[in-house]
Amino acid sequence: MKKLPVALTLILSLLPALSSCGRVRYPAYYTLNLPAPPDPPAAESVRTSIAVREFQSPGYLRQGPIVYRTTPEEVGFYEYHRWAADPRAVVTSAVIDHLRASGQFSMVSMYDGRPNNDYVFSGRLEKLEEVDYQAGVKVEVAISAQITRIATGATVWSNAVSEVGTVPQRTVPGVVSEMNRTVDLAINKLLSTVPAPLASERSE
Repeated sequence: MKKLPVALTLILSLLPALSSCGRVRYPAYYTLNLPAPPDPPAAESVRTSIAVREFQSPGYLRQGPIVYRTTPEEVGFYEYHRWAADPRAVVTSAVIDHLRASGQFSMVSMYDGRPNNDYVFSGRLEKLEEVDYQAGVKVEVAISAQITRIATGATVWSNAVSEVGTVPQRTVPGVVSEMNRTVDLAINKLLSTVPAPLASERSE
């Protein structure tokens, strides 16, 4: 008769563990939140238009989870920390905003495949990842791009930049915050060498 209380005690002690096994953990979602540059109107003498293609990236950056590296060769993914918006789309939108704000173009639009612009801007988000194999926690961002003249297919400008930022707070939100800062820095550095003015085909 004494076995029943012992069995009941064992079952009750296991209930918290059994209930925790049934809990569902939901992912946390993040997005790049880049500051918008001022948007002054282009000078009246500017007649050059440019269209921006959606940025490309390596396949592993398009899977959704935030990426980290524990060694230069090993790529890891946070299972429960994911991008709410594709970083390529965010970077593309930011580049469009910066080109508009530069005042170097009369029109800046998203590329739709039609040859109704003077130039096309093509870019690639090479890296957007947490780096854990160096001292401390860092983020690395690398971006490359080029501008092509649509009429001739000639490349008139190209640039590639890489930026590393140190994460002061060793948390995923801290990593994303530093990614925001470093991506914005990389975009500004990338576009700082775009030549001005570029000639308009329609003014020649």
